[in-house]
Amino acid sequence: MTYIPKYFSSSAEGTHLFNLFLPNTMLGSDPSMNFLITGAARGIGRGLTRLLLQKGHRVIALDNNVPELSHTESLFSAYRSSSSFFSLHCDLRDPTAIQDAAATTADVFSSHLDVLINNAADTSTVLGPTIEDLTLQQWNDTLATNLTAPMLLSQACLPLLRKSPSRPRAGCIVNISSTRAHQSEPHSEGYAASKAGLLGLTHALASSLAELGTGVRVNAVVLGWVSVADECEASDREGKGWEEAGQLKEEDHEWHWAGRVGMVEDVREAVEYLRRAEWVTGSEVVVDGGVGRKMVYPE
Repeated sequence: MTYIPKYFSSSAEGTHLFNLFLPNTMLGSDPSMNFLITGAARGIGRGLTRLLLQKGHRVIALDNNVPELSHTESLFSAYRSSSSFFSLHCDLRDPTAIQDAAATTADVFSSHLDVLINNAADTSTVLGPTIEDLTLQQWNDTLATNLTAPMLLSQACLPLLRKSPSRPRAGCIVNISSTRAHQSEPHSEGYAASKAGLLGLTHALASSLAELGTGVRVNAVVLGWVSVADECEASDREGKGWEEAGQLKEEDHEWHWAGRVGMVEDVREAVEYLRRAEWVTGSEVVVDGGVGRKMVYPE
């Protein structure tokens, strides 16, 4: 099974890193939208940033990883020079930093945000310390990033998203959750609890923002195995494509009903659907290749 990598071209001289820039006319006629994406320096967030920029949208990439954020800035320098790409360093565990990020977003986008994607996640408690060894600090850090920050950032960005007399269509919020909100492996308490909480936050916010008449819709994307090991500086430097970086095997693909492991393009399609779907709010869109519906028996 062969997949076309996103950044790489092969020749007799080897594999070379390049930026893929396509004119918006080649990729559809959607109007340019303003996106704020957390956790955007690597992984799913960086992949979403890349794909949305290619579609002609404007993106603010927010992250706390300084080296990766700096690399992402250089990777998307052409978009930066055309005022389509902006980056923000922000520690989502810091409520003041979140308020500052929302204020900067208002300045950059002239108080008009179309889509907030709460993507950032602390994964340190995935298959991490056992429940016997899990510390309160580890638990609190995970919930601060994965659950409290989406609430605070959604709250801070509400004035930029809500409808007004001059803006008949409001923006929307997309929370990136996980199938681990519904099923677990041992030693994942912090992550599973935070991702389940994010689903509760999603429908609670949808209810409240409807009651307030804001017009802002809130939905969640529930992700399964999405391989994004290629979306980082190390893989770029080493020239690794999607399958190589993720060390994917044929049985990994066959394990999914859809026939392959998830790609960041699958996440982008779900986000774009929720952006357009005016009659969908408070919902969970499961993107997991069918794995969550599999009946599992002991081998």
